[in-house]
Amino acid sequence: MSLPLHLIDAYAAAPFSGNPAGVCLLDGPRPDAWMQQVAREMQQAETAFLLREGADFRLRWFTPSVEVDLCGHATLASAHFLWTEGQVQPEDAVRFHTRSGPLIASRSGELIVLDFPATPAQPAQSPPGLLAALGVSGPAEVLRSRFDYLVVLEDPAALRALAPDFRELAALATRGVIVTAPSDLPEADFLSRFFAPAVGVNEDPVTGSAHCALAPYWTGRLGRAELIGYQASARGGVVRVEQAGERVRLAGRAVTVLRGVLSDFPGSPPPAGPR
Repeated sequence: MSLPLHLIDAYAAAPFSGNPAGVCLLDGPRPDAWMQQVAREMQQAETAFLLREGADFRLRWFTPSVEVDLCGHATLASAHFLWTEGQVQPEDAVRFHTRSGPLIASRSGELIVLDFPATPAQPAQSPPGLLAALGVSGPAEVLRSRFDYLVVLEDPAALRALAPDFRELAALATRGVIVTAPSDLPEADFLSRFFAPAVGVNEDPVTGSAHCALAPYWTGRLGRAELIGYQASARGGVVRVEQAGERVRLAGRAVTVLRGVLSDFPGSPPPAGPR
């Protein structure tokens, strides 16, 4: 077995920024447990596994502890991998088959554009301990999307200063918690941070799938369909969003940081063959 396994910074214009993702191109179906072991070894927020299906690709995402239903930055990294490594022609769009349905990646100049399902958040009762676990003492609006709680603050400084209790957040019955606030940057329309200790990611540097909920919220609030979000993590990253009905377009750049090979070793499972 010798499989390409790359490390790619997504939503990044330069190396060592944005959100790193592992990307592995498989030569056949592999056991779920094996993919989880590789993701645990990589210790990235997500490691993506690609398997060619005709002209398209099957795509799955694993954190170090679980498989997830939707991941934006590892999808963007996967598209970047396929184009830069010559697996797909530069002018061709990429179609992924995933647990969240078909996802399309295309190119627009230097940007990679993802077509994702919108996951609008609805007003929700704040679960006991949520705001305390975040360290929020003032007023906050609480909503819930398909995957996450969405907490809205009005003070960007308060968002930047959050120091959550990750053990308490991990007990919530959601994938994670998105926190958002108006932007204090001239080049962005809104800020966010994303915490998901329940799936093994205390704070995700830049979260494409969170913007599937952020885009509908800020489009409704600001009255514009095309917006720029900045995820104010330690690494930071820019996500351009466009609300389009039940879909959201997420655009950003990616940079390959490391090209590697997953080597053969005793006990490695062979490809399972067609299924």
